[in-house]
Amino acid sequence: MRRVIIESPLRADTQEGYERNRRYARACMRDSLGRGEAPFASHLLYDQPGILDDTIVEERERGIKAGFEWELAAQAVVVYGDLGISDGMKRGIERAKALNLPVEYRWLTAENDG
Repeated sequence: MRRVIIESPLRADTQEGYERNRRYARACMRDSLGRGEAPFASHLLYDQPGILDDTIVEERERGIKAGFEWELAAQAVVVYGDLGISDGMKRGIERAKALNLPVEYRWLTAENDG
């Protein structure tokens, strides 16, 4: 299985938006697994009660940096773009390019393909 880092948005202005982004990230993970990949989405893992809180700047940074460390073991970074590209995703893309990791763009909805 190819090891991939999943990039999708997490932070949102509302609780509803945040929950939508978490549902979307889970759908991205499912899509990646369905493609025979071994995905890792640090934003789903680290931003949970008792681990880190994405609304606290220092904890968000700690989570982002920990996720970046996993890129060293990845074979590609996969960016899911249905909800746009967030600032955190841009940082992940830039980091992947700096590491010479392939960056692939995907959409879950057919109207966004192409």
